[in-house]
Amino acid sequence: MLDPLRVPSPCFVLEEDAFRRNLAVIADVQRRAGVRFLLALKGFAMWRVFPWVREVVAGATASSLHEARLAFEELGGEVHAYAPAYREKEWEALLGCCTHVTFNSLAQQARFGPRSAGRSCGLRINPEYSPVPTALYNPCAEGSRLGIRAEALAAGLPAGIEGLHSHNLCESDSLALERTLAQIERLFGHLLGEARWLNLGGGHLVTAATYDRDHAVRTLREFGGRHPGLAVFLEPGSAFAWQAGVLVATVEDIVTNGPIRTAVLDTSFATHMPDCLEMPYRPAVRGAVAPAGEGVHVYRLGGISCLAGDFVGDYGFREPLRPGDRLVFEDMLHYTMVKTTTFNGVNLPAIGIWHADDTFECVRRFGYADYRSRLS
Repeated sequence: MLDPLRVPSPCFVLEEDAFRRNLAVIADVQRRAGVRFLLALKGFAMWRVFPWVREVVAGATASSLHEARLAFEELGGEVHAYAPAYREKEWEALLGCCTHVTFNSLAQQARFGPRSAGRSCGLRINPEYSPVPTALYNPCAEGSRLGIRAEALAAGLPAGIEGLHSHNLCESDSLALERTLAQIERLFGHLLGEARWLNLGGGHLVTAATYDRDHAVRTLREFGGRHPGLAVFLEPGSAFAWQAGVLVATVEDIVTNGPIRTAVLDTSFATHMPDCLEMPYRPAVRGAVAPAGEGVHVYRLGGISCLAGDFVGDYGFREPLRPGDRLVFEDMLHYTMVKTTTFNGVNLPAIGIWHADDTFECVRRFGYADYRSRLS
């Protein structure tokens, strides 16, 4: 079991046992459903463990040249590229890293498609359905710039296009998958006979304890039976790292202002855990209790940056917090490490692995050179 006193602070720590359990689940769903999983680097890009991931996935999905290069050089297999718009000056380099390219618009397809020889090309479609309640994360919101609506493809697939890509989920269940497939068949069914592959994007939280994997397998197999010869890809990012790692932090000070006590940490929600402010998402803290009841010590947790809103609260603890205490934020690997910034010059957390034999390996530390190199 992870010992937070044996790791640097702050530090992202991948827990090997939990991560390998997720990989086993993904491999099982992939085998039973007859689909192929891809690792979405936008959600999880810790390349130090790509050798473990490589045992399970067909490849990765990339939304930029840098992601495509990382997938090509460190993971291997198929590399599926998608971006809202490709950049002319990066096109040749991107193409050199990819096996599949998805265009977000017909204009992008007309511009870059003729220069995509040897790559399997697709179009991103807008299924006009998403269960995602937070507008910031809803790719099918009214007026979305992401994907092509069905009426624009009424005449069929353009020449050179052999795949479709849909992304409309976010940490969603198997019922959302079922509704998505029904919507795709309703709006784009006339294209499925022409296409060679369908990428269902990310947001399939197959490794969550509450996810009905048997239902997902049945749904995907039934869909495959209706569309024989159509290869189906899923590209979750969160599912790979779900509940498989933490962020360890240290209490640096306790500040009392009126009725509010704030534990100021050596980490930052704004720079290290931005989803906590954007979603907003309230992370669980290992050992914390409900912030109510007799004998509970309540604290707001504050970040070390100077942003006034760099805090999340309230949390209850059985014992009072003191400078030097370690806190462990649960489930902090997916869509967290990839979003960190050095705002305010705040140092990035170290990155490490808590191995199955209860040893800790620090695989990356950051410092002034990393901050300086991002600036001019």
